[in-house]
Amino acid sequence: MINIKEYTENLQLKLGDSKRMNCPSCNGYNTFTVTNNMGTLLWNCYKASCSIRGNTRVRLSVDDIKSLHTEKLEEEFVLPEYIIPVHDISDIKKHSCGFFEWLELIKWEDIMYDVKDHRVVFTIEKDNKIVDAVGRADGKALPKWKRYGKSDAPYSHGVGDIAVVVEDCISAIVVGGKTYTGVALLGTSLLDGHRQFLTNFSKVVVALDPDALPKTLQIAKELKGHIKEVKALKLYDDIKYMKQTDINNLKELIWN
Repeated sequence: MINIKEYTENLQLKLGDSKRMNCPSCNGYNTFTVTNNMGTLLWNCYKASCSIRGNTRVRLSVDDIKSLHTEKLEEEFVLPEYIIPVHDISDIKKHSCGFFEWLELIKWEDIMYDVKDHRVVFTIEKDNKIVDAVGRADGKALPKWKRYGKSDAPYSHGVGDIAVVVEDCISAIVVGGKTYTGVALLGTSLLDGHRQFLTNFSKVVVALDPDALPKTLQIAKELKGHIKEVKALKLYDDIKYMKQTDINNLKELIWN
């Protein structure tokens, strides 16, 4: 007789994963399901004449533990009270020490403002809930980018099925939309949070600023081992400074 506990453990399901298959006990067609529910394997055969059902705890992998820890941090994030909504450019001018030349490229609903550190803030959402936020410094203040929470979730904009990897949030907003999802590195380094997020896409385009071409090629090469189709774009200007006609041409290059 088959050892169901050992059989289900050997499936090595990740947290939240489920699998439906033929029952290893009664051979019922597609009647047997196994689910990894937070480290507990639940199994059941839906064939009336089969009594196979049960559960067992399994050891969590390092990735599972990290995933649970990350989700907990994301759920607990609350925007600081000194980050306020933006309704007009005057809201920023009122508090800002300088002026962000790229503000005209974005919609007010896409940003907030940190009146304490003078930063334009971009919220990071997951399942329509704010799980973190990043702030761009006003002028030449350091650090240029500040993360307010402890999540490693990347900033993204758009709902397209093609991911476009860029350096900053503004570029992600400019390129993101219905066809593309802009993903901001906040620099030129690919972190674990980016890698995990990008595995949700079958096609990824890396389009960093012109002075970061070596990093563009390096990141594209790294992603090719994990994503079905990866493309590196050589840009001649920063996306956030492009004219609308140049942006349209860029999107044609991404598509082709």
